Amino acid sequence: MHLTGPGVWGPPENPDQAVRLLRRAVDDLGVNFIDTADSYGPGYNEELIRKALHPYPDHLVIATKGGMLRTGPDDWVRAEGRNPYIVALGRPEYLRQQVEVSLHRLGLERIDLYQLHRIDPLVPLEDQLGALAELREQGKIRHIGLSGQPEVTVEQLEQAAEIVDIVAVENLYNIADRSGESILRYAEQRGMVFIPWFPLGHGDLVGPGGILTKAAERYGVTGAQLGLAWLLRHASNTLLIPGTTSVAHLEENLRADEIRLTDSQWDEIEALCATVTPWRPKPVRKHRGGAR
Repeated sequence: MHLTGPGVWGPPENPDQAVRLLRRAVDDLGVNFIDTADSYGPGYNEELIRKALHPYPDHLVIATKGGMLRTGPDDWVRAEGRNPYIVALGRPEYLRQQVEVSLHRLGLERIDLYQLHRIDPLVPLEDQLGALAELREQGKIRHIGLSGQPEVTVEQLEQAAEIVDIVAVENLYNIADRSGESILRYAEQRGMVFIPWFPLGHGDLVGPGGILTKAAERYGVTGAQLGLAWLLRHASNTLLIPGTTSVAHLEENLRADEIRLTDSQWDEIEALCATVTPWRPKPVRKHRGGAR
C-alpha cells in the first residue's frame, strides 16, 4: 500500500527504490505473500509488483482486492473532524471488470487470493460473492477472501461461507485494538487465514513515544518487532502484512518471529497496550452519490 504516491495515489516518488524493496523481500529474504488492492494507486501498486517480480517465483502468493472506490489522494487522509472516504461498490459487473483489470496489471492468468475489499451494503452479498465464485469457476481466481473496513463480523462471515468457500479474512486488528477477537477465533477454528491490517495501529503504537516503542526498549528490540511478534504468538492462523518503504524496516520486521519472551512479560505488554486506543477509520455513510 505504501509503495505508491502520497495518499496512496499515483506512482511512488522513487519507483526504482520500490522495485529494489520488492526484489529484496521476495528474491533475497524469502517473503512468499504480498497483499495489494486495485485501489492502491489506483492500479499503480499492482503494476509495480509486476515490474519488480514478473515472472513470479513459484513460492510467491499474490493477493489483491476489489470493490472499493477512490476519488483522489485525500480519500484516506487522517484528519480532525473528518472520516476517510471508504465507499464500497460491489455490483457484480464492476467486480468482474476489476478482476480482469487486476489480472492484466499483475500479468497473471489466475489470482491466488482475491478478496472483496469491503462488503457493499446496497448489493446482496450473494450477488457480490456470486460474481467472484463464477470467476473462480472460470479459473481466474483460485481462492476467495473477505476484507473489512474496518472489520468483517462473524455474522457476515457465516453468511458468506454459505455462498462460497472463504479461505481468508482481513480485518483491522493489533495488540491495542482487539475488538475483532471473536472473528479471529472464528477463523482460526475453521482453518481460515486471518490477515490483520493496521497491525501496528496506523503507526500510533510504534512512533516516537508510542506505547510499543516504550515497551520494546527494555527488550532490545523495536516497537514494530514487538507488535508483530505478539500477533504471531497470539493466533496460529495469523498472516502478517506490515507495510514499509524501507529495506531496513523490512529486514527488521522479518526478524519479529525471533523474539522470545515469557508469558508474564507478554502479559505486562498486553496490559500496557490496553491503556491506549489507536485510531481506527470509520466508513463514510454518505457521499456525492447519496447515502451508503
